[in-house]
Amino acid sequence: MRVIDIRDAITQAHHAEWARVVAALTRRFGDLDIAEEAAAEAFATAVERWPADGVPPNPGAWLTTTATRKAIDRVRRENKRDDKQKEAQLVHDDPPEPLGAIDDERLRLIFTCCHPALAMETRVALTLRMVGGLTVAEIARAFLVQEAAMGQRITRAKAKIKAARIPYRVPSAEDLPARVSGVLAVLFLVFNEGYLATGPDTDPVRHDLTAEAIRLTRLIRPLMPEAGEVAGLLALMLLTEARRTTRVSASGELVPLHEQDRGAWDAALIAEGHRLVREGLAAGVAPGRYQLLAAINAVHTSARDVRDTDWSQVVALYDQLVRIDPSPIIALNRAIAVAELDGPEVALATIDRLDDKLAGYHAYHATRADLLRRLGRSQESRAAYDKAIELAGNTAETAYLTRRRDQLG
Repeated sequence: MRVIDIRDAITQAHHAEWARVVAALTRRFGDLDIAEEAAAEAFATAVERWPADGVPPNPGAWLTTTATRKAIDRVRRENKRDDKQKEAQLVHDDPPEPLGAIDDERLRLIFTCCHPALAMETRVALTLRMVGGLTVAEIARAFLVQEAAMGQRITRAKAKIKAARIPYRVPSAEDLPARVSGVLAVLFLVFNEGYLATGPDTDPVRHDLTAEAIRLTRLIRPLMPEAGEVAGLLALMLLTEARRTTRVSASGELVPLHEQDRGAWDAALIAEGHRLVREGLAAGVAPGRYQLLAAINAVHTSARDVRDTDWSQVVALYDQLVRIDPSPIIALNRAIAVAELDGPEVALATIDRLDDKLAGYHAYHATRADLLRRLGRSQESRAAYDKAIELAGNTAETAYLTRRRDQLG
C-alpha cells in the first residue's frame, strides 16, 4: 500500500474512531485526561507502524487496544505504591455499570462533557475536543478566541470533571430536559465544523462530522419527543446536509447558495426536514433558536430557483430570531437577507455597526466585501476581501473569495 494511502487510512480512522476510543477509555479509567492522551498516543503509534506493518483489518480495535495499553502504562507510572488490587483492575475490564436511557458510549461521553457543573462554552469546547476529535486550534477558531486560551479552558474542564467526580453516564429521564440544551449546542457546533471546516489542512466539508452530529441528534430525539428544539436542530441539520454535495465545485471552490445546483440537492433529507419544521409550527408553541433557523432553511430549500426565494419571510424569521438570540452573527445573517429585500446600502449600514464585535470573523469581511462590490466601491471591496481571505481557514472558501476579489480587476 502506498504511503499516501496509509496516510488517508489513518485520517479516516481518526475521523471514524477517535470518539469511540476516547469513550471506551473514559468508561474504563474514569479519567478524560488519560483517555485523551492515550488515544493521541495510539494514533501517533499508528503513524509510525502502519506504513511498515500495513493497516490492520480492524483499525478501531487496534487503536483501542493500543490506547488501553498506553493508558495502563501511564497509570502504572503514576501509581508508585505496590497496590495489587489496583494492578488487577488495570489488567481486567471493569464490571458493567447501570446504563442510562441510551447505551451509546459516545452519547455518554457527550453528557459527561456537557455536565451543568461546567460553563456552557467550556462544555461545548470540551466535547468538540473529546468527541469530535477537533484540534484545539480548530475549536479556538469556532469560538473566535486565542488557541492558548482555549487549551487552558479544556485543561481546566477535564480537571474539574475529575475533581468533582462527574459520572460517565446518560442522565435519567427526569434530568434530561435540564441537560439537553448544552448537548444541542455541542452538536450544533460539531455539525458546523463539518459543514465548513475551519482548519486549512482538512477537507473543506467534513461529512464524518456532519453525519455524526445528525446520528447523535437522532439518538436524543426519542428521549424527548415533545422537545421542539431537538426536532428543530435535527431539521436544521438535515436541510443543510441536503445541500452538501453541491457546496464545493470540482475545482475545490466553495459554491454559494445562490449558485448551487438545486436539482442535485437531496430530496429525501429536504422532505424530512420540512416535515419536522411543519410539525414544530403545528405544536402551537413559540419556536426556539434551532426551530427558527430550520424554518429559514426551509424557506431557502422550498425555492426551486434563487429568484423565487421569499426574502420577506426570511427577514421576518430573522426578526423573531434576533429577539431570542441577539448575537452579532445573527445580526450579520439578517443583514444578508435585508440586502436582498431592501438593497445592499441598507444592509451595509447595519453591518458596519458590527465591526467592533466581528472584526476577527472572516464572514463579516466577506459579506461586507460583497455588499461593497454591489455598490461599485471596488477599492474598499478589495480591501475587505483581502481581510476575509487572511482570516478564512477553509480552503474552498479561500478559493472562492480569492476569485471574487480578482474579478474586481
